[in-house]
Amino acid sequence: MKVAVFGLGYVGLTAVGCLARDDHEVIGIDTNPHKVEELLAGRCPIKEPGLAELIATGVSEGRIHASQLADGLLASCDLALVCVGTPSGTDGSHNMTFVGEVTRQIAVACKDRRGPPLTVVYRSTVRPGTMENFVTPILQATLKDIRNKIELVYNPEFLRESVAIFDYDNPPKIVVGTADGAQSDTIERLYAKLTAQRFYTGFKEAELTKFVDNTFHALKVSFGNEIGRLCYNLGIDAETVYKIFVSDTKLNISSYYLRPGGAFGGSCLPKDVRALQYLSSDIGANTPVVDSIIRTNEAHKHFVFQSCINGVAPGALVLLTGLAFKPNTDDLRESPNVDLARKLLNAGFKVSVYDPNVRAEHLLGQNLGYAYSQLPELSNLLIARREAETTLYDLVVDTSGNELGLHTQAKQRFNLREFMRAERRT
Repeated sequence: MKVAVFGLGYVGLTAVGCLARDDHEVIGIDTNPHKVEELLAGRCPIKEPGLAELIATGVSEGRIHASQLADGLLASCDLALVCVGTPSGTDGSHNMTFVGEVTRQIAVACKDRRGPPLTVVYRSTVRPGTMENFVTPILQATLKDIRNKIELVYNPEFLRESVAIFDYDNPPKIVVGTADGAQSDTIERLYAKLTAQRFYTGFKEAELTKFVDNTFHALKVSFGNEIGRLCYNLGIDAETVYKIFVSDTKLNISSYYLRPGGAFGGSCLPKDVRALQYLSSDIGANTPVVDSIIRTNEAHKHFVFQSCINGVAPGALVLLTGLAFKPNTDDLRESPNVDLARKLLNAGFKVSVYDPNVRAEHLLGQNLGYAYSQLPELSNLLIARREAETTLYDLVVDTSGNELGLHTQAKQRFNLREFMRAERRT
């Protein structure tokens, strides 16, 4: 098939690379000229293991193209994937600016379409009712008969950064929302090689799915960390309690996210928890457990900060071995490590950061904006590996799991999980 992908972020670029690998012809569309230039040159503008190779191959073999505008490019396409961002608004709801603009572009491009309808698949996380009450009216403003021009589909993605290609090929499920809940032949062609269970539903059920998943993941992280703090205060080994708890796969089903450790962050969980909180408040539901998730996550960030600086003199030299919210990515959005760096700086510590995946000059879009709004000193904090390994630090904090701490000199080291276990054993 010939596929247009709107939005060249983590979700969109993963789709571009994997679709090209699977012999589809792909056009990546993004308003950011740097992303388009990088893609046309066969380079991946983000950090995602294995993706650079897929994109380089796809471009060299002529299966990947890119443009800032959709003008004239959709006429020959079978499918359009909308993967643009829906960042948090000031009230916690999703900002729908990018979805609205892309929808308008698609409507204009399909006004004179001939032949089969273009299947337009929205993968961005959106509030239930968006397809019917936001997307459809925008399309109707330009297209008189939508059904003859566009097949509208909502298909949430379940990709985790740093393992996105694996998740693309091995999704936990495939959820497809259509106007009548009926099967889409184009979607079946798209996912013909995948064996995951498929759920065809109406739009609203599919739209709510991602909220439920991400909020539960965030809840598991928060629950695991609260139990970890409780164990720490009682002198109990949280790791042992965790192993016993997740061994029960009949009742305590999922071991993912439940381990006591760092706070949750990234571009999905905080954003979608806040959006679900906003939705709950907007419709008058009463969800105190969901409403407390962000607060307990913030409490855990402060617990980590206080644990780090215990016994460390003010003004000490501190190294963080990672800044992104998880290893093997350069995504700094809502990273707990960014919060930790800011707290350390505000407390008067001299902070350096070594993260091999983060280059200040390579940050783009929302990632760039978030990084410098939270850490204006970012460019000065990042150091090279040689400096990290040859400087004597008062404190090294393992914030990435990249084991750099094994090669650095430090008077003290801090790893949250190991720290809690060691303290309980004394």
